[in-house]
Amino acid sequence: MQLSASPYEERLTAPRTWWLVCFMVGVAMALILLPFGTLPLLGGLVGGAAVSAVVASSYGSIRIRVVGDSLIAGEAKIPVAALGDAEILDQEEARAWRTYKADPRAFMLLRAYIPTALRVQVTDPADPTPYLYLSTREPERLSAALKAARATA
Repeated sequence: MQLSASPYEERLTAPRTWWLVCFMVGVAMALILLPFGTLPLLGGLVGGAAVSAVVASSYGSIRIRVVGDSLIAGEAKIPVAALGDAEILDQEEARAWRTYKADPRAFMLLRAYIPTALRVQVTDPADPTPYLYLSTREPERLSAALKAARATA
């Protein structure tokens, strides 16, 4: 029996093409170190690929979770009681809300490589944040998890 089951959890991983770019950074470092010999060439290949992979992995390690009565999006933890309606944004609407429709006071957990998003109104009058913009690959599931958490809270 699992007591702390989460109704929703998503990791916003980096796309597969980024890992190819990490390898290409390693190749570029190897080519830069080629005049210094074979050992520096191998060190540049491994070191360049490893450092760029760490950067790509850390950027893609952010999570969105609905746990108990809280929404945890990256470093932010927001009680679902302070959240209002959630609007599912398709690719075009998501682009609009992260560009010309965006409010500078909004909390934006934005990953440009994820085309869809969820915009959640903040109803807490003490909070100056008007809404949360959350990049997500499964906006319908996240919206349903927020509704379920709000109903139980």
